[in-house]
Amino acid sequence: MTIFRYVVLIAAVYFSFIMPSGSFAEYDYIDINSPFLRKIPIAVPVFTTDKASATGIQLSKRSSDMLSGMLDFTGYFKMLDPESFIEDPAKTNSDFSNISFPNWTAVGAELLVTGNIQAKGDILEIELRLFDTLKAGQLIGKKYNAGINDMRDVIKRFSGEIVYYLTGNRGFFDSQIAFVSNGTGNKEINLCEFDGSGITQFTRNRAITISPAWSSDGQWIAYTSYIRGNPDLYIVNVRDRSMSVVAKKGINITPAWVPGKFELAATLSYSGDQDIYLLTGTGREIKKLTNERGSDVSPTWSPDGKKMAFVSSRSGTPQIYVQNIDTGHVERITFYGRYNTQPSWSPKGDKIAYSGMNGGRHNIYTIGLNGKDPVQLTGNAGDNESPSWSPDGSLIAFSSTREGPSRIYVMTAFGTDQRRLLAVSGEQTTPKWSPGLRNNQP
Repeated sequence: MTIFRYVVLIAAVYFSFIMPSGSFAEYDYIDINSPFLRKIPIAVPVFTTDKASATGIQLSKRSSDMLSGMLDFTGYFKMLDPESFIEDPAKTNSDFSNISFPNWTAVGAELLVTGNIQAKGDILEIELRLFDTLKAGQLIGKKYNAGINDMRDVIKRFSGEIVYYLTGNRGFFDSQIAFVSNGTGNKEINLCEFDGSGITQFTRNRAITISPAWSSDGQWIAYTSYIRGNPDLYIVNVRDRSMSVVAKKGINITPAWVPGKFELAATLSYSGDQDIYLLTGTGREIKKLTNERGSDVSPTWSPDGKKMAFVSSRSGTPQIYVQNIDTGHVERITFYGRYNTQPSWSPKGDKIAYSGMNGGRHNIYTIGLNGKDPVQLTGNAGDNESPSWSPDGSLIAFSSTREGPSRIYVMTAFGTDQRRLLAVSGEQTTPKWSPGLRNNQP
């Protein structure tokens, strides 16, 4: 199973034709911090190719559709209907020097993506460009040589280039989502790409297996499984499947990796109470992090690893607390509602998403670190639980029963554009988004 292969470019071909510095201001096209973000109209016509190449013709349509889908998934763009296009991309020069920008602005396009694909045996030569139609100039240009089977990875990479240029944000195209599914008759951990494609089964334990957690380098997944009849903690390398097991008496649950370290927090109960401990990546105990009466579970780390949010019943009902790791100082941050669980710290560090129950239903909320003014993102649509941020902080994955059985959904960080990620047999729960993986490969 190829889990982390990312753009195997055959001739190390990745060079740009970005316009000279100062021609266009980067990062000012899309305000990713605005809850009222205006989607930019963008046109992605079918990529050009050698008309004599049946393979090229097939791949040109497939690749342009693929890129359109990826850009649409971000929530940043308004994808224009190809049926409305005036310009015929087939008549465009191979160097794209004769683009009639008024023909694109006439149909409402503010951005334009063009592409050319040449198939030479099993090798593809792919040229992709992004244009600002209003300024009638090129923003990005890239050329890639890749195997036919690597075309999707090339499109992911160029999609990331577009998002980075327009927002200053690296995006999530090289990430994956782990989730629990009982489609086999047992709860097992599955993996998929950021958009729900390429589903693979990661565990085959034939036992209850829950709570997946990615290490910050994307090389390890920790989870709890009842393989031996007890909720034990498993720490597994995603490549070679080497494994460590924490099988102390009682429960060993809710793992969460420390950012930038080969360490993780987890709830253990071997001492009689459910407390959070810091462990090495091989499962050796480093120290006890919480030591209050009641259950302390579900840790999540600030991006700098200096603070940890968690759920505790120390006040009588489950609420979310934040602890400073150096000083040990703890503050409660949720006061609205009597049942607040499953915290997930934003990669940007400014807020925490969580599941809160109010009126008999679970919904997703976000809250600032000052604990004031929680914002409800879901409502009137079944139970919504287990929020998990995309690595760039722009999207939140969560599970929902809005259509009956629990499924995985995604929405923007502000609760807009809620849509189902995938639909497979059984029920799917507890999504956990990986870090961006391209920069974490050995």
